[in-house]
Amino acid sequence: MKIGELGQRTEVNTKTIRYYESIGLLDEPARTESGYRNYDDEAVERLQFIRDAQATGLTLSEVASVLELKGAGETSCAHTSSLLQRHLVDLDEQIERLQKARSVLADLADRALSLDPAACTDPNRCQVIDGTSVGETS
Repeated sequence: MKIGELGQRTEVNTKTIRYYESIGLLDEPARTESGYRNYDDEAVERLQFIRDAQATGLTLSEVASVLELKGAGETSCAHTSSLLQRHLVDLDEQIERLQKARSVLADLADRALSLDPAACTDPNRCQVIDGTSVGETS
């Protein structure tokens, strides 16, 4: 199949497919006599795996490391599990940071409701965003 059909079957655009080839995630396909790329069903499976792995949060280099293990005939489950666990920890940390930021913003929004706009006389600062109140919420 040509690159356009491969893209349609995998929901990956042709520019991305060419990029994956250039970085070695996808093997360069055979070419037709007229020079068109000619992909097989294995390319469909590999692209679907790459897409699915990225959807879990794995980076392209992490996906490549899994594919390297598979290509060497080794099992990749423990390695993949380790990568996913690390991403879970990172995600939990990000959620904690976002929850703290949300708390600060909620406090500032509440503060804004209680302030008198006529009392805001500093030409360089808004009284809603007071440096001492922003850092105090933890």
